Amino acid sequence: MKRYGQLIGLKSEFHDLYCKYHSSSWPEVAAMISDCNISNYSIFYINGLLFAYFEYMGSDFSADMEKMAADPKTQEWWDIMKPMQNPVEYRQDGEWWANMEEVFHQD
Repeated sequence: MKRYGQLIGLKSEFHDLYCKYHSSSWPEVAAMISDCNISNYSIFYINGLLFAYFEYMGSDFSADMEKMAADPKTQEWWDIMKPMQNPVEYRQDGEWWANMEEVFHQD
């Protein structure tokens, strides 16, 4: 299992709408997340930033992310979410959410 932390901005005018969508996320999108070996997935908000945490249980993260990206229902969800988000300037090439380095963990 590998833990992931990611960061992205949220445009202030979309805070309520973003929270509303996530309070009743689409079952097809949730199923795809699970099908791509992601569990214990959470998104937190503070001062215009979203922090995502999840655990990856699979063996080929890139292949699972390609599978998720190819899913039509997930693409529809992302088309709604992306205009609400504001990627951070220091993300790496090819990232939408900036991947974070894990520096500490305790079970």
